Amino acid sequence: MPFELPIYRKPDFKEERYVNAPDVKTKAVLKDGVSPSYYHAMSIYPEYFKVEGQWLLASESRMDCVAVTRSSMGKVGIDIVEFRNLIIGDQVVLGRSEDASEGIYVHSNGFLQVDEKKDVFSFRSSRSRETAYSKDYDELYELLTYEKANNGYVVWVLGPAVSFDKDARHAVSSLVEKGYVQALLAGNALATHDLEGSYLGTALGQDIYTQESVVNGHYHHLDLINKVREYGSITKFIKGEDITGGIIASCVKNNVPYVLSSSIRDDGPLPEVLHSAYESQDAMRAHTRKATTLICLATQLHTIAAGNMTPSYTSKDGIVRNVFIYSVDISEFVVNKLRDRGTLEVKTLVTNVQDFVVHLDSNLK
Repeated sequence: MPFELPIYRKPDFKEERYVNAPDVKTKAVLKDGVSPSYYHAMSIYPEYFKVEGQWLLASESRMDCVAVTRSSMGKVGIDIVEFRNLIIGDQVVLGRSEDASEGIYVHSNGFLQVDEKKDVFSFRSSRSRETAYSKDYDELYELLTYEKANNGYVVWVLGPAVSFDKDARHAVSSLVEKGYVQALLAGNALATHDLEGSYLGTALGQDIYTQESVVNGHYHHLDLINKVREYGSITKFIKGEDITGGIIASCVKNNVPYVLSSSIRDDGPLPEVLHSAYESQDAMRAHTRKATTLICLATQLHTIAAGNMTPSYTSKDGIVRNVFIYSVDISEFVVNKLRDRGTLEVKTLVTNVQDFVVHLDSNLK
């Protein structure tokens, strides 16, 4: 059977509880970056707000932000705004209930497929290294094929582990070349070690194929960073040194945008690395708000950050569809951490990410 998206079932707003629900209450921001009390904090699910008697869906969302009503061309809409981006005069939605009683409804089961034949109790219901993942791989092949054919927006969040292995670097580069990557979110380390592999054939001074340490190899990542900084940008470095292989070079070649966010322990860093956490948030959100699939590999903090920025749905031209989120890591703790931090709509795979990307590339045209 061809791949089909889950059907979204919106609430029946003809029901009495919705008809009789009041309009949302709002209150103006009095100080930039500070919300009025009793604000409504967003979840990852589709949320509707009753404004002037009409139920409006927040077409773009992000967890832990507030809803602001704004008028444009005579129409009222809902914007989702980070606390730090609130400005004086913004009308913030008030209310802590989610059942329509305050004009706010959180629709958590819009994509839920009920299977009444399922047992309430079963063995191995959680996902661990013992889980069988064959079906997950097959579904992901079908999903990515669908996304490519239907102009989906697949965002990848990569830790440096995928840059330490020759076959893994080739696989991710190939996925970029084939059109399965629309944006890349990472840190200084992923880009540094990937470019080090392209430039010197090593990652942290070890041969990316044999894993043998080379003489003075511990200087290699610093030499790479220094050389890129000498050129002034990654793109100029790739062109000047005639770099043809690797993840970042493939992104540059295929005009795939990437966001590199700094951490407190960065070396250098590379010129494109964003130094401000808030600047990084804004740059990452520019892609997560468009994401139709998010795939996070071997990076706990970036995974949590990107996952929490990504709602469970996207709405375009009145069509609501779910967003698929994958978290892949060799550690059960890491893949389950995203669930603990509020992103419930995530599928987890406990496996070696190097093997994971090679499988993907081998099975995708």
